[in-house]
Amino acid sequence: MRGIKIGQVVGRASYKCDVLFRVVAINGDVVELFGEEMRLVADAPIDDLVVMEETDRKRHSNQFKEKEESCYHLFRQDRKLIREQTEYEITSGYTEKQSFFELPGRILHIDGDPLYLKKCTAVYDRLGVPVYGVHIAEKEMPLQVASLIEMVRPDILVITGHDAYMKNKGSKTDMKAYRNSRYFVDAVKEARKVVPYMDHLVIFAGACQSYFQAILRAGANFASSPERINIHALDPVYVVSKISLTPFMERVALWDMLKHTLTGERGMGGIETKGSLRRGIPVEQEEIEE
Repeated sequence: MRGIKIGQVVGRASYKCDVLFRVVAINGDVVELFGEEMRLVADAPIDDLVVMEETDRKRHSNQFKEKEESCYHLFRQDRKLIREQTEYEITSGYTEKQSFFELPGRILHIDGDPLYLKKCTAVYDRLGVPVYGVHIAEKEMPLQVASLIEMVRPDILVITGHDAYMKNKGSKTDMKAYRNSRYFVDAVKEARKVVPYMDHLVIFAGACQSYFQAILRAGANFASSPERINIHALDPVYVVSKISLTPFMERVALWDMLKHTLTGERGMGGIETKGSLRRGIPVEQEEIEE
């Protein structure tokens, strides 16, 4: 289809418009696309693209919003339960009057997509998770991650953006067959040079169809995508927010954590990891009154 413009939302006719994309670049008859809801990057012939009508866009958007709200409410329920357990412990079974404060783990979120970064930051704020967000192109991430860690000193690091596995370029174990996985792998390696211990800096890395095994071997605690499927833009947020809001004396149950994501264990995975939240007493009187 001619007349395609940068910024338009389109679908691929050959895939029955199953995923919506934003047009980010046009190179002759080939168009570079970023997933509108999924962290997928793709190239497509311009004649294969269909500009999506507003009604179609809203229908797709509403489907994802329902899933997002479901994940959010499930997360909040678990968070409420953890806080109630904490109150029970600190007050010796509610027999003592004692207030406490919490310091969630701080997140450095590096994202290759500025629109996704904005969306993720809004969800972190909604969940009450402290975050420092930075937009960096995937290929630049290995070059800048170390200095950002030194500056922000996070408890948790997210390295994400867009990716894709291209079957025509090699097998699943061939790094050359992935659009951006090598940058995620290299960024994780650089991060581990700064903070080598996995419980001192928890790392999530990856995007749609990323080389899961290579990212974990590089030193990440969590990664995508075990079955090379697409992941939702917010999946990394729910994974690391669970870490941020889990007490550091506890380990996060992997299956419990993955239930908060939109794609589950087919799209996300990782290793046993401690939480990052720390509790303290006493609470200043001014804080109690507020």
